[in-house]
Amino acid sequence: MTRKLFGTDGVRGRANTYPMTAEMALKIGAAAGRYFRRDGKSEHRVVIGKDTRRSGYMLETALTAGFTSTGMNVYLFGPVPTPAVGMLTPSLRADVGVMISASHNSWEDNGIKLFGPDGFKLDDAAEREIEEIALGEIEPAQPHNIGRAKRIDDGRFRYLERVKSTFPQELRLDGLKVVVDCANGAAYKAAPEVLWELGAEVIPMGVAPDGYNINLDCGSTKPEAAAAMIRETGADVGICLDGDADRVILIDETGAVTDGDQIMALFANRWAEEGRLKGGTLAATVMSNLGLERFLADRSIRLHRTAVGDRYVVEAMRAHGLNLGGEQSGHIVMTDYATTGDGLVAGLQFLAEMVRTGQPASALSRSFETVPQLLKNVRYELGATPLDAPAVKQAIAEGEARLTGTGRLLIRKSGTEPLIRVMAEAEDEGLMEQVVDDIVGAVEAAI
Repeated sequence: MTRKLFGTDGVRGRANTYPMTAEMALKIGAAAGRYFRRDGKSEHRVVIGKDTRRSGYMLETALTAGFTSTGMNVYLFGPVPTPAVGMLTPSLRADVGVMISASHNSWEDNGIKLFGPDGFKLDDAAEREIEEIALGEIEPAQPHNIGRAKRIDDGRFRYLERVKSTFPQELRLDGLKVVVDCANGAAYKAAPEVLWELGAEVIPMGVAPDGYNINLDCGSTKPEAAAAMIRETGADVGICLDGDADRVILIDETGAVTDGDQIMALFANRWAEEGRLKGGTLAATVMSNLGLERFLADRSIRLHRTAVGDRYVVEAMRAHGLNLGGEQSGHIVMTDYATTGDGLVAGLQFLAEMVRTGQPASALSRSFETVPQLLKNVRYELGATPLDAPAVKQAIAEGEARLTGTGRLLIRKSGTEPLIRVMAEAEDEGLMEQVVDDIVGAVEAAI
């Protein structure tokens, strides 16, 4: 069955445009409520968090109406990071958790991410069933069973304590000057507070959300401002989060940017040496650099590749009993600490390595030499199928043939935006660029 609402990370789109309308949010809430009320329990709960987008107010209200209409009691936590919802859902013995966020997208977009009672994101089968309920007739609760809504004010503090508990008890951040860019998003209060409480000198950025400036020229997708701040202030390291704080990009003391692949390489190697890396395996997506794969192989660490999306990384980790995984984009999943990617926890683990080893960020953030990689995006109209065009298929086949034995090629549709992503890796950068440009040109012509 082709899904009409859910993508690789929940439901996402432009606010007040289908499917990100108040009407559809109400239906999704009611459908999820109906789905989770089938167990016959006397009380049913849902946790709802959000980031700082203006449209979050509208969607939060609509979801609340949907859930309460099917008998769910709603606990509203306001702006909290996505991993906080994963933590709070089982903590409150809730049936379902909801995060209202479009992650790294600009303010015009928004999204709805659903978590099960165990704090993990729902799998495809559950999302398909909820979607089917949402697009049909939804049976409301009887008047005496309508749910209630309650706002909870201490969600951030509960999350703060959980995050701090992941940092080694014997270590402190005294003497470290840390730039933290919160992307004017969900962690704009939590991240600076955690770092300060652990002893760091904190230089906060992106901590003045106004509903429109989330991810705007800041955060993990635009780390240039934080890099400039590091050079200006002489800071030791920078932590750049995205709008819902489930991903992180690090910056060393020289202003150089470190992506998720390098962070995973550091953690996987350290955990393997300490006997902590379950299954001797790291889970990462098909987007991770070939250099990471070679680095791990040299250390007898296996790499399990998954489809793009941190949800698929987590599903693979759970299926194979792994405890470390992530994405090049900065989702770092450590199931010893959290049920989903947590940018702040990952940043703290990196800082712990700096303190433990006494090495600067630059020495820890370059575990391997990357194979040249090029990614280009082509936007298309919804409903178009450019990858089915014969000329595009031919360009892809020719590109794969040219890179055989020297690199690799990956073409896919984004699961969160109407984009065709064309990525290639090769030692020969000229060949790589030519292959990507040929395929991009064919896709653009087909569109």
